[in-house]
Amino acid sequence: MVFVWFAAAAAIIVLLVFLLVLDFKLGKKAYAKKAEWREYPLRSSSIEMIADGKELFDQMFEDIKQAKKQIYILFYIVKNDDFSRSFLDLLGQKAKEGLEVRLITDFLGGYKIDKKALKNAKKAGVHFEFCNKPYFPYTFFSLQQRNHRKIAVIDGKIGYLGGYNIGKEYINEKIGFSPWRDYHIRITGEGVVDLHKEFIVDWNRSSKKPVPSQNLNPEDLEKGMISHKFFPSEGFRMEKEIGELIKKSQSEIYIGTPYFIPTDDTFRELLGAMERGVTVKVIVPETADHPFVKEASFPYFFEIIKRGALVHQYTQGFYHAKVLIIDRKVCDIGTANFDRRSFLLNNEMNCFIYTPQMIEEILSVMEKDMKESHHLTFDEIKKLRKKNAVKELIGKSIEPLL
Repeated sequence: MVFVWFAAAAAIIVLLVFLLVLDFKLGKKAYAKKAEWREYPLRSSSIEMIADGKELFDQMFEDIKQAKKQIYILFYIVKNDDFSRSFLDLLGQKAKEGLEVRLITDFLGGYKIDKKALKNAKKAGVHFEFCNKPYFPYTFFSLQQRNHRKIAVIDGKIGYLGGYNIGKEYINEKIGFSPWRDYHIRITGEGVVDLHKEFIVDWNRSSKKPVPSQNLNPEDLEKGMISHKFFPSEGFRMEKEIGELIKKSQSEIYIGTPYFIPTDDTFRELLGAMERGVTVKVIVPETADHPFVKEASFPYFFEIIKRGALVHQYTQGFYHAKVLIIDRKVCDIGTANFDRRSFLLNNEMNCFIYTPQMIEEILSVMEKDMKESHHLTFDEIKKLRKKNAVKELIGKSIEPLL
């Protein structure tokens, strides 16, 4: 009898896994047929990098307070804590002043949002939507495809993009992840028009009340000194774009990411670059914030360290930045991690920067973070793989979702 029950349970588990895999594959195939590709042109704007959460939100909140007409904000996560409530209260205050205020959060990323504070903000006039809601018949696939973007546009003149979300950990007030190390950029100038347009795309997909058409003209904004372009992705294009950048590398590649779980094609390009003599340096957190993501990276670290790459585990807090610098000629900074989820599933928004002065500024921050990191050696990664073999196996089995 015990054997019968065991066999029945095993059969149910196998069937469930089969249905989830089928849902995922069919859902991704169906999505690919209707996926939109948007291209944004090369722009010249003023860009400031901010790598401290308190500094970032002091500046962002001040920009919001000074807003005169319009506030558009999308965060992957808005938590349920005092900082998040102060954020919602501020948006409500601006809505009461008569400004057009719109806020989007991801359906899963924002599920902890304070419902009372949100209700008060909406009552004050804030327009709010959850995006990337699950849908039938591909429920499992749609639950995996998150909107991972963090975009703010104020009066159509000031833009923000990067890795920070809304929650107390991002301003160094959560034990275990403090200080939180992340990279964000503040943009003024013609490029803000493209962030504005991308927000409207996300809003109109999420709401039954689309944003009224707006006459967005980059010529109305001043040109800056930083050459850049924005790159939106939605489960497609990111893998190919990053692979092409790596393929063209000639001297050095810097990667900053909280999760190092590249796709097979991306990793193949990275190994190919190393075979050409390209130096590879990676920064990751020493402590993981999700189960199995650290162990899933071990096989990749083993291979690149064996070939001479330098892997730095950040020890002064939690490292959450998303940045890729190739030959000091192009810097990719934004919301996408160096992992399969960002490359093949999520909605992401990155910025490619081409001005050497700005690239050197970002690189100097990365080099500082490397000095505050532990250099992972080949002997250490071998011991870690042996010690965490079961976790690594689990991580490997669920790689497509990491």
